[in-house]
Amino acid sequence: MIREALPGDAQAIARLIILAMDDLSVKFTGSSDPDEAIALFERFAAQPGNQYSFENTLVYEDEQGVCGMINAYDGVDLHTLRAPFLDYLNKNYGIKHNPDDETEPGEYYLDCVSVASDRQGQGIGKKLIQAMIDYAQQRKYYITGLLVSKDNPKAEKLYSSLGFKVVKEKDFMGGKYFHMQHQAASE
Repeated sequence: MIREALPGDAQAIARLIILAMDDLSVKFTGSSDPDEAIALFERFAAQPGNQYSFENTLVYEDEQGVCGMINAYDGVDLHTLRAPFLDYLNKNYGIKHNPDDETEPGEYYLDCVSVASDRQGQGIGKKLIQAMIDYAQQRKYYITGLLVSKDNPKAEKLYSSLGFKVVKEKDFMGGKYFHMQHQAASE
């Protein structure tokens, strides 16, 4: 079942974010300890008003619990949603990040999608992506965008199969990405 996330899902969401971000997640804390990154993302997943908030997240839950998540928001809100996270990193870790914008106004941005390692290959990720596209369209957003690593052809193929097209290439936090968009028919 896919549903809107709740604050109580923060622990599961954090672990899935870390799984999706891989090495990028530890860059935020400046530590090589993934547990520190998990605690950071758990904190923000449980709080409203930030890009990793439960408010911007759908989860896939079955009899074993939450095993997938997708996080998205209006691209125009990127700076507002990112600010609490970046401020926290600066105050608590002494790290000043000033990442490039990964999205833009006019796009509902899929920030993070992840499925537990033992549940991959079962179509859960595809269902989550389609659910978020539908969620965005219900809110009158007809362009959905995302970044996919140029080193991840499997993910690029998945997004392409769902109707996403590469619109440009982008450097982001030291990596090379394709910016892909899905254009839905507007009413």
